[in-house]
Parts: sequence; C-alpha cells; structure tokens
Amino acid sequence: MDVKATLASQLYSQAQAAARPDPRSTPAPGVSEAFRAATDDFMQTLRANEATVTAGLAGRADPQAVVEALAATEMAVQTAVAVRDKVVEAYQEILRMPV
Repeated sequence: MDVKATLASQLYSQAQAAARPDPRSTPAPGVSEAFRAATDDFMQTLRANEATVTAGLAGRADPQAVVEALAATEMAVQTAVAVRDKVVEAYQEILRMPV
C-alpha cells in the first residue's frame, strides 16, 4: 500500500470530522429569530391583504383599500423574491469557491 494514499485517507478522515457540525451547538439566536420574524411578517401581510381583496370582490371594501392591498402584496412578494435571489447567489458563490 502506498504511504501517500494512507496519509491522504487519514487526513481526509480528520478533515471530515473537523467539518462536521457539533450536534450540541445551536444556531445564533438572532439569525433564526430574525428570519422567523420576517417570514411571520410576510405571511401576516399576505393574509391581511388577501382578506381585503376578498372583501373588495364581495363589495364590502373600498376600491382604494383593495388597490393599496394589492400594491402592498406586490411589494412583499418582490422583497421575498429579492431575498431568495440573494440567497441563491450566495449559495452559487460558495459552490464556486476552490476547495
């Protein structure tokens, strides 16, 4: 057996163990809470605006309120898409990094 291959195998095993996340660790509380708050806010905005548009279709809401709800929904969706695009871009950048 080649000594270089054995050494490479041992180094790979050590690197794999070092790269494995610690199961006892938890993500930073600020990041997960901020993401949860952002998604909750997004969903609340969509639900409230959906209710306004539904009431407008039934004739129980002012047309101006319906237009404002649609504009707010459009802005929320555009923001979510922009965040998604940035996350995908960051992921692709990580994939392009040399190992």
